[in-house]
This record gives sequence, C-alpha cells and structure tokens, in this order.
Amino acid sequence: MPITPATAANPASHGTAPQEPIMLELVDEAGNTIGTAEKLSAHEAPGQLHRAFSVFLFDEQGRLLLQQRALGKYHSPGVWSNTCCGHPYPGESPFAAAARRTHEELGLSPSLLAEAGTVRYNHPDPASGLVEQEYNHLFVGLAQAPLRPDPEEVEDTVFVTAEELVKRHAEAPFSAWFMTVLDAARPAIRELTGEAAGW
Repeated sequence: MPITPATAANPASHGTAPQEPIMLELVDEAGNTIGTAEKLSAHEAPGQLHRAFSVFLFDEQGRLLLQQRALGKYHSPGVWSNTCCGHPYPGESPFAAAARRTHEELGLSPSLLAEAGTVRYNHPDPASGLVEQEYNHLFVGLAQAPLRPDPEEVEDTVFVTAEELVKRHAEAPFSAWFMTVLDAARPAIRELTGEAAGW
C-alpha cells in the first residue's frame, strides 16, 4: 500500500480511538483545488464539489469486481457499486488514494492500475438526503490476488460479466453514481479487457 505524507497524517478510521474529522479537497469545475471541507458537510445538500475517485478492477476473464457497501455506512449502505470508490485526502494524489483505499477496503493491491479519465456529476441520494457533487478520477486495473474485505466497509463482493451486470443492476439496488462512472470508464475498460468481454 502506498504511504504518502497525506496517508500517514490521515490513517484509516479503524479502532475505538477518537478520530479527527475526515477532510475532503474542494475543487472548481476544472478540477483545480480551491479549499477543503469536512466529509459530511461536503455531502449535505446541496453538496460542495469535491475530488473523488472510482476504481474498476477485473479478473483474468474480464469480469468486473463489484462490492456491496457495508450495512453500517451512513451513505448508501447495502447498495452495490464499483470495486472501490472514495476521496483523496487533501494533498494526496487520486492514484495513491485509489490504491490505498482499495487495499484498506478489500485487502487487495490492484495490478496494472491506470487512469481512465474524469467525470463530474451531481447525484442526490433520496434515502439519506446526501448529495454527491463530485469531480471523479477514474481508474481501471486487474484483481490478481485473493480478496480480504474489511467487514466494516464491505458487505459482499462478486465478479460479474457485462451480461450478468445488466441483470443484477435491474434487480438489485446500486449506488446512484454507479452507471455514471461505469459509462465514463468504458473506453479504458474495453482497452483493458478487450472487445470480447462485452464492456
């Protein structure tokens, strides 16, 4: 797992010790940093535009690794989403944050992790009243090691083909942002997995 000054100063929130508020990086419409805000306040309606990342990892057969968010999460609990998503700490690069958080949540260090563009969106979550105003950095890569999910973060995981995802998405609750980030990442996903995988 990459260790940067930002990650050393902002350890993962495990254990019972009091934690400092998690701070996010606020950005303008071009993705330039303009300040910071506490995580919850950045998500309270109408939301403040902040930097985020989304990771899509695939196995050797071109199947996408999905995670079901833990039931105890205050934002979008129990819904299915992409492999990993989150927010860089202020001053932390999105690439380092993506690798760090994937390891924290899934016990997995991605292989061949590569940038896959950015997407900006505004997705309210009707269940919680929170709003995702995000400038999202996308990453694709391979999952080539056994998973060791953190139960505080992840309820379940599954690898799915493109065809299986269509069926699952029609039947199960997914995060509000899932299709937006998946569609934005599709060109890089096709380059990684090949046309035969159907993404």
